[in-house]
Amino acid sequence: MSQRSNRPVDWETLVKENENRLYRTALAILGHPQEAEDAVQDAFVRYLEKAPEVLKTPSAWLMRVLVNGCKSRLRLAWRRVGALPETLPTPGPEERQELEELFALPPEDRAVIHLHYYEGYSTDEIAQMLGCRPGTVRSRLSRARDKLRKLIEAN
Repeated sequence: MSQRSNRPVDWETLVKENENRLYRTALAILGHPQEAEDAVQDAFVRYLEKAPEVLKTPSAWLMRVLVNGCKSRLRLAWRRVGALPETLPTPGPEERQELEELFALPPEDRAVIHLHYYEGYSTDEIAQMLGCRPGTVRSRLSRARDKLRKLIEAN
């Protein structure tokens, strides 16, 4: 592994500013705390190994690497999303119900919902991260909202 010594961003600051946001995103996509932790760690290792010397927005680069890593993990044959883990910190039963409904969605729908509503990315930015067209992201958002609406109305 080749570590870069002239990195323009302070490593400790980079990790502190991004670890929680990246973890929440990975957890929303993968559904398992341990896998989410591994995905975040992998994203930081990739930053050390592969990030360009000069980045305007290291956090955006990390998010894209994380999302791509999560997509790769989901393609693995042994990988299955189960029920929402009991150890997930949630303040109350209402939010727990919302998270259960979110986790009932397919991974690609969870990813766009989380990136758009929780992380605040635009559809163009999400499309760039996921490697698809902005129209595809908008369609996924629309379908995911419809699915969530039906899940909420059923309860």
